[in-house]
Amino acid sequence: MSEETQESSKVEEFWRAYLTTGEFEKERRQRHFFRLLPGFPRCKSCYAPFDGAGGWVARTVYGKRPSKMNPRLCNVCEDFARHFQGGAEIELTMLFVDVRGSTALAERMGPREFSQLINRFYVTATRIMVGSDALIDKIIGDQAAAMYVPGVAGVDHARVGMRAAQAIMKATGHADSGGPWIALGAGVHTGIAFVGSVGSPDGTSDITVLGDAANTAARLSSLARQGEILISEPASHAAGLNTSGWERRELELKGKSERVPAYVLTQYEPVG
Repeated sequence: MSEETQESSKVEEFWRAYLTTGEFEKERRQRHFFRLLPGFPRCKSCYAPFDGAGGWVARTVYGKRPSKMNPRLCNVCEDFARHFQGGAEIELTMLFVDVRGSTALAERMGPREFSQLINRFYVTATRIMVGSDALIDKIIGDQAAAMYVPGVAGVDHARVGMRAAQAIMKATGHADSGGPWIALGAGVHTGIAFVGSVGSPDGTSDITVLGDAANTAARLSSLARQGEILISEPASHAAGLNTSGWERRELELKGKSERVPAYVLTQYEPVG
């Protein structure tokens, strides 16, 4: 095995360890120490405190600070992505949320009013996503996307993603008698995808997901009607849901040769 191949395998092992267990080898050695430092909140992975006297030590001595992707995690993810380009194929759950009729909204509103509305949507959606232990994949245009990996969101990541989608619908007023303050549709899909860093080793790196899982979730969200959450069959199976009595649709998704079955999850349907 060549040196390059060995290095690639090592990087993949590191990524797989983090994405599936939430731990790097270095973090395992540091956890005991960080537990002893006072301060709250903390990184849920290595327990480094962000505030207080302990936060000062973690920040000054170890360079630990809240991640830009998820403030419940420290910046070790970003540092790892910057220094170790690569990733691993894992099972995860993707959640996409789209604004319905954004073009018509932009035409009716002034630029400032429209930007304020979209920003309110971003703040609301990402607050719920981060609070449910998601890694924010992207925020672009009229869409927000999050990935739920086992090492951060837990083994029940499919159910966690569905509950987050329901919470976003509720927070945007889809249960209100007067209707939502912004109309949304969402898609949730569980599948195998490549999760890792993209970018330049000497510049900006980001952690993202590549593959059919992200594409499927994005297309489900684009087909969801106002207030709907479309969940794929693999997602419903991963969550262990009894979907008898749920509305089932056979959808044509771009790039798919066959129709894809999906279930309509409302914000009221209990998912555990």
